[in-house]
Amino acid sequence: MALEITPLRTGPRLGAGFAGEVAGIDLTRPLSGEDVAAIEAGMDRYGVLVFHDQRFDDQTQLAFSRHFGGLEVSSAGEMSRPEERRLAVEMADISNLDAQGRLRAADDRRRLIALGNQLWHSDASFRAVPAKYSLLSARVVPGRGGNTEFADMRAAYDALDAATKAEVEDLVTLHSNAYSREQLGVRPETYGAENQEKLRPVRQRLVRTHPVTGRKSLYLSAHIGAIEGWPVPEARAFIRDLMEHATQPEFVHAHAWRPWDLVIWDNRTTMHRARRYDDRGEVRDLRRTTIRGDGPTIAQVPAAA
Repeated sequence: MALEITPLRTGPRLGAGFAGEVAGIDLTRPLSGEDVAAIEAGMDRYGVLVFHDQRFDDQTQLAFSRHFGGLEVSSAGEMSRPEERRLAVEMADISNLDAQGRLRAADDRRRLIALGNQLWHSDASFRAVPAKYSLLSARVVPGRGGNTEFADMRAAYDALDAATKAEVEDLVTLHSNAYSREQLGVRPETYGAENQEKLRPVRQRLVRTHPVTGRKSLYLSAHIGAIEGWPVPEARAFIRDLMEHATQPEFVHAHAWRPWDLVIWDNRTTMHRARRYDDRGEVRDLRRTTIRGDGPTIAQVPAAA
Protein backbone atom coordinates (compact mmCIF):
# COMPACT_ATOMS: atom_id res chain seq x y z
CA MET A 1 0.00 0.00 0.00
CA ALA A 2 1.41 3.39 -0.99
CA LEU A 3 1.61 6.30 1.41
CA GLU A 4 -1.69 8.22 1.44
CA ILE A 5 -2.48 11.56 3.07
CA THR A 6 -6.03 12.55 3.97
CA PRO A 7 -6.65 16.21 4.89
CA LEU A 8 -8.02 16.75 8.39
CA ARG A 9 -10.61 19.35 9.27
CA THR A 10 -9.28 22.62 10.67
CA GLY A 11 -11.41 25.12 12.56
CA PRO A 12 -15.13 25.76 12.18
CA ARG A 13 -15.03 27.29 8.71
CA LEU A 14 -11.95 26.27 6.74
CA GLY A 15 -12.78 22.59 6.33
CA ALA A 16 -9.78 20.55 5.17
CA GLY A 17 -6.79 22.52 6.35
CA PHE A 18 -3.11 22.28 7.16
CA ALA A 19 -3.03 18.89 8.97
CA GLY A 20 -2.98 15.57 7.16
CA GLU A 21 -3.48 11.99 8.38
CA VAL A 22 -1.04 9.55 6.81
CA ALA A 23 -1.69 5.84 6.11
CA GLY A 24 0.16 3.08 4.30
CA ILE A 25 3.58 3.26 5.96
CA ASP A 26 5.37 1.77 8.98
CA LEU A 27 7.89 4.37 10.11
CA THR A 28 9.68 1.98 12.48
CA ARG A 29 11.09 0.01 9.53
CA PRO A 30 13.85 1.15 7.13
CA LEU A 31 12.47 3.66 4.62
CA SER A 32 13.31 4.18 0.99
CA GLY A 33 14.39 7.52 -0.42
CA GLU A 34 11.00 7.74 -2.11
CA ASP A 35 9.23 7.30 1.25
CA VAL A 36 11.26 10.07 2.84
CA ALA A 37 10.67 12.37 -0.14
CA ALA A 38 6.91 11.73 0.04
CA ILE A 39 6.83 12.64 3.73
CA GLU A 40 8.82 15.83 3.10
CA ALA A 41 6.47 16.77 0.24
CA GLY A 42 3.54 16.20 2.59
CA MET A 43 5.17 18.44 5.18
CA ASP A 44 5.62 21.20 2.60
CA ARG A 45 1.95 20.92 1.64
CA TYR A 46 0.41 20.57 5.10
CA GLY A 47 2.77 21.58 7.92
CA VAL A 48 1.39 18.92 10.32
CA LEU A 49 1.26 15.17 9.59
CA VAL A 50 -0.38 12.58 11.86
CA PHE A 51 0.65 8.90 11.78
CA HIS A 52 -1.27 6.34 13.88
CA ASP A 53 0.01 3.05 15.34
CA GLN A 54 3.73 3.76 14.98
CA ARG A 55 5.25 1.60 17.71
CA PHE A 56 8.56 3.36 18.19
CA ASP A 57 11.11 2.75 20.86
CA ASP A 58 13.65 5.48 21.46
CA GLN A 59 16.23 4.06 19.05
CA THR A 60 13.84 3.59 16.14
CA GLN A 61 12.45 7.09 16.68
CA LEU A 62 15.95 8.55 16.62
CA ALA A 63 16.81 6.57 13.48
CA PHE A 64 13.64 7.67 11.66
CA SER A 65 14.17 11.31 12.65
CA ARG A 66 17.68 11.41 11.18
CA HIS A 67 16.20 11.01 7.68
CA PHE A 68 15.26 14.72 7.86
CA GLY A 69 18.49 16.25 9.18
CA GLY A 70 20.68 16.57 12.25
CA LEU A 71 19.08 16.26 15.67
CA GLU A 72 19.02 18.99 18.26
CA VAL A 73 19.98 18.40 21.86
CA SER A 74 16.85 19.19 23.86
CA SER A 75 16.99 22.42 25.85
CA ALA A 76 15.85 20.65 29.03
CA GLY A 77 18.48 17.98 28.45
CA GLU A 78 21.34 20.41 28.02
CA MET A 79 20.28 22.46 31.06
CA SER A 80 19.95 19.49 33.41
CA ARG A 81 22.41 17.25 35.22
CA PRO A 82 22.88 13.68 33.93
CA GLU A 83 21.21 12.18 36.98
CA GLU A 84 18.08 14.28 36.30
CA ARG A 85 17.57 12.90 32.77
CA ARG A 86 15.24 10.02 31.92
CA LEU A 87 16.07 10.00 28.20
CA ALA A 88 19.00 10.61 25.85
CA VAL A 89 19.86 14.30 25.39
CA GLU A 90 18.68 14.19 21.75
CA MET A 91 15.18 13.31 22.93
CA ALA A 92 13.00 15.89 24.68
CA ASP A 93 11.13 14.35 27.62
CA ILE A 94 7.58 15.63 27.18
CA SER A 95 6.24 13.91 30.26
CA ASN A 96 5.36 14.45 33.89
CA LEU A 97 7.82 11.80 35.08
CA ASP A 98 11.14 12.19 36.89
CA ALA A 99 14.30 10.19 36.23
CA GLN A 100 12.96 7.32 38.37
CA GLY A 101 9.66 7.20 36.46
CA ARG A 102 7.62 8.79 39.27
CA LEU A 103 5.08 11.57 38.87
CA ARG A 104 6.70 14.94 39.48
CA ALA A 105 5.73 16.85 42.62
CA ALA A 106 3.68 20.03 42.32
CA ASP A 107 6.71 22.23 43.12
CA ASP A 108 9.23 20.27 41.03
CA ARG A 109 11.43 22.77 39.16
CA ARG A 110 11.25 20.91 35.84
CA ARG A 111 7.47 20.55 36.12
CA LEU A 112 7.10 24.32 36.57
CA ILE A 113 9.38 25.09 33.63
CA ALA A 114 7.52 22.55 31.45
CA LEU A 115 4.22 24.38 32.05
CA GLY A 116 5.50 26.80 29.40
CA ASN A 117 4.56 24.14 26.83
CA GLN A 118 0.95 25.22 27.40
CA LEU A 119 1.74 28.61 25.81
CA TRP A 120 1.60 29.01 22.03
CA HIS A 121 5.16 28.64 20.77
CA SER A 122 7.52 27.41 18.07
CA ASP A 123 10.12 24.89 19.24
CA ALA A 124 13.64 26.25 19.65
CA SER A 125 12.83 29.73 18.35
CA PHE A 126 15.15 30.82 21.19
CA ARG A 127 18.14 29.35 19.30
CA ALA A 128 20.12 31.37 16.77
CA VAL A 129 19.37 28.58 14.28
CA PRO A 130 15.76 27.63 15.08
CA ALA A 131 14.25 24.18 14.61
CA LYS A 132 12.89 22.73 11.37
CA TYR A 133 10.67 19.73 12.23
CA SER A 134 9.52 18.34 15.57
CA LEU A 135 8.51 14.66 15.81
CA LEU A 136 6.45 13.71 18.86
CA SER A 137 5.72 10.07 19.73
CA ALA A 138 2.97 9.19 22.23
CA ARG A 139 3.90 6.27 24.50
CA VAL A 140 1.33 6.81 27.32
CA VAL A 141 -1.57 9.28 27.16
CA PRO A 142 -3.94 10.43 29.91
CA GLY A 143 -7.60 9.47 29.89
CA ARG A 144 -8.70 13.09 29.61
CA GLY A 145 -7.03 16.27 28.34
CA GLY A 146 -3.44 16.65 27.17
CA ASN A 147 -4.30 17.36 23.53
CA THR A 148 -1.91 19.36 21.35
CA GLU A 149 -3.19 22.28 19.29
CA PHE A 150 -1.51 23.60 16.15
CA ALA A 151 -1.95 26.96 14.42
CA ASP A 152 -1.21 27.63 10.73
CA MET A 153 1.08 30.66 10.50
CA ARG A 154 0.82 30.76 6.70
CA ALA A 155 -2.95 31.18 6.77
CA ALA A 156 -2.59 33.71 9.60
CA TYR A 157 -0.18 35.77 7.50
CA ASP A 158 -2.42 35.56 4.43
CA ALA A 159 -5.37 36.89 6.46
CA LEU A 160 -3.55 40.06 7.57
CA ASP A 161 -4.63 43.29 5.92
CA ALA A 162 -2.19 44.97 3.54
CA ALA A 163 -1.14 47.66 6.03
CA THR A 164 -0.23 45.12 8.71
CA LYS A 165 1.67 42.98 6.20
CA ALA A 166 3.74 46.03 5.30
CA GLU A 167 4.32 46.83 8.98
CA VAL A 168 5.56 43.37 9.95
CA GLU A 169 7.60 42.62 6.82
CA ASP A 170 11.00 43.74 8.12
CA LEU A 171 10.53 43.53 11.88
CA VAL A 172 13.07 41.64 13.99
CA THR A 173 12.00 40.05 17.26
CA LEU A 174 14.02 38.86 20.27
CA HIS A 175 13.39 35.34 21.56
CA SER A 176 14.42 33.65 24.83
CA ASN A 177 13.19 30.78 26.98
CA ALA A 178 13.23 33.28 29.84
CA TYR A 179 10.57 35.45 28.15
CA SER A 180 8.03 32.62 27.87
CA ARG A 181 8.57 31.35 31.41
CA GLU A 182 8.38 34.90 32.76
CA GLN A 183 4.72 34.94 31.67
CA LEU A 184 4.10 32.11 34.17
CA GLY A 185 6.06 33.70 37.00
CA VAL A 186 9.13 31.45 36.55
CA ARG A 187 12.22 33.59 37.15
CA PRO A 188 15.42 33.14 35.07
CA GLU A 189 17.37 32.07 38.15
CA THR A 190 15.15 28.95 38.29
CA TYR A 191 17.32 27.57 35.46
CA GLY A 192 20.46 27.85 37.60
CA ALA A 193 23.47 30.14 37.38
CA GLU A 194 25.23 27.74 34.99
CA ASN A 195 22.47 28.16 32.36
CA GLN A 196 22.06 31.93 32.25
CA GLU A 197 24.10 32.31 29.05
CA LYS A 198 21.69 29.92 27.28
CA LEU A 199 18.86 32.38 28.05
CA ARG A 200 20.48 35.24 26.13
CA PRO A 201 17.95 36.57 23.56
CA VAL A 202 18.43 35.78 19.87
CA ARG A 203 17.17 37.71 16.84
CA GLN A 204 14.51 36.25 14.51
CA ARG A 205 12.55 37.65 11.60
CA LEU A 206 8.85 38.13 12.27
CA VAL A 207 7.99 37.10 8.70
CA ARG A 208 9.57 33.97 7.21
CA THR A 209 9.47 32.60 3.67
CA HIS A 210 9.34 28.84 3.20
CA PRO A 211 12.40 27.69 1.23
CA VAL A 212 10.43 25.21 -0.94
CA THR A 213 6.94 26.66 -1.40
CA GLY A 214 7.85 30.36 -1.21
CA ARG A 215 4.85 31.01 1.08
CA LYS A 216 5.22 33.62 3.78
CA SER A 217 4.27 32.97 7.39
CA LEU A 218 4.30 34.78 10.71
CA TYR A 219 7.06 33.55 13.02
CA LEU A 220 5.41 33.91 16.40
CA SER A 221 6.15 32.32 19.74
CA ALA A 222 5.67 32.83 23.48
CA HIS A 223 9.48 33.11 23.51
CA ILE A 224 9.23 36.63 21.99
CA GLY A 225 9.92 39.39 24.49
CA ALA A 226 10.81 42.40 22.36
CA ILE A 227 10.90 43.92 18.87
CA GLU A 228 14.09 45.66 17.84
CA GLY A 229 13.67 49.43 17.87
CA TRP A 230 10.34 49.39 19.75
CA PRO A 231 9.59 50.19 23.38
CA VAL A 232 9.06 46.88 25.17
CA PRO A 233 5.45 47.56 26.30
CA GLU A 234 4.42 48.53 22.77
CA ALA A 235 6.20 45.51 21.29
CA ARG A 236 4.57 43.06 23.68
CA ALA A 237 1.12 44.52 23.11
CA PHE A 238 1.59 44.24 19.33
CA ILE A 239 2.85 40.64 19.56
CA ARG A 240 -0.14 39.82 21.75
CA ASP A 241 -2.48 41.18 19.08
CA LEU A 242 -0.75 39.10 16.41
CA MET A 243 -0.95 35.98 18.60
CA GLU A 244 -4.68 36.50 19.11
CA HIS A 245 -5.12 36.89 15.35
CA ALA A 246 -3.00 33.83 14.51
CA THR A 247 -4.73 31.49 16.96
CA GLN A 248 -8.33 32.12 15.95
CA PRO A 249 -10.29 28.85 15.68
CA GLU A 250 -10.25 28.89 11.87
CA PHE A 251 -6.44 28.61 11.91
CA VAL A 252 -6.23 25.86 14.57
CA HIS A 253 -6.22 22.05 14.48
CA ALA A 254 -6.50 20.09 17.76
CA HIS A 255 -4.90 16.65 17.95
CA ALA A 256 -6.36 14.18 20.48
CA TRP A 257 -3.57 11.73 21.21
CA ARG A 258 -3.82 7.96 20.97
CA PRO A 259 -1.06 5.65 22.20
CA TRP A 260 1.58 5.17 19.49
CA ASP A 261 0.62 8.27 17.49
CA LEU A 262 3.48 10.14 15.85
CA VAL A 263 2.88 13.76 14.86
CA ILE A 264 5.40 15.74 12.81
CA TRP A 265 5.12 19.50 12.45
CA ASP A 266 7.09 22.23 10.73
CA ASN A 267 8.17 24.88 13.23
CA ARG A 268 8.77 27.33 10.39
CA THR A 269 5.07 27.43 9.46
CA THR A 270 3.15 26.48 12.63
CA MET A 271 2.82 27.21 16.32
CA HIS A 272 1.58 24.71 18.87
CA ARG A 273 0.65 24.33 22.51
CA ALA A 274 -0.16 21.50 24.92
CA ARG A 275 -3.48 21.50 26.78
CA ARG A 276 -3.95 20.87 30.47
CA TYR A 277 -4.51 17.45 32.01
CA ASP A 278 -4.28 15.93 35.49
CA ASP A 279 -0.48 15.80 35.59
CA ARG A 280 -0.38 14.85 39.27
CA GLY A 281 -2.74 11.91 38.85
CA GLU A 282 -2.19 10.53 35.33
CA VAL A 283 0.89 9.77 33.26
CA ARG A 284 1.47 11.54 29.97
CA ASP A 285 4.66 10.21 28.36
CA LEU A 286 5.50 11.69 24.95
CA ARG A 287 8.98 11.84 23.46
CA ARG A 288 10.12 14.46 20.97
CA THR A 289 12.98 14.54 18.53
CA THR A 290 13.73 17.85 16.83
CA ILE A 291 15.46 18.51 13.52
CA ARG A 292 17.93 21.37 13.39
CA GLY A 293 17.19 24.20 10.99
CA ASP A 294 19.31 24.99 7.97
CA GLY A 295 20.42 28.43 9.15
CA PRO A 296 19.47 31.59 11.03
CA THR A 297 16.49 33.68 9.98
CA ILE A 298 18.69 36.77 10.32
CA ALA A 299 22.30 37.60 11.17
CA GLN A 300 22.97 37.29 14.88
CA VAL A 301 24.51 40.29 16.57
CA PRO A 302 24.36 40.80 20.34
CA ALA A 303 20.67 41.33 21.12
CA ALA A 304 19.59 43.88 23.68
CA ALA A 305 17.29 42.17 26.17
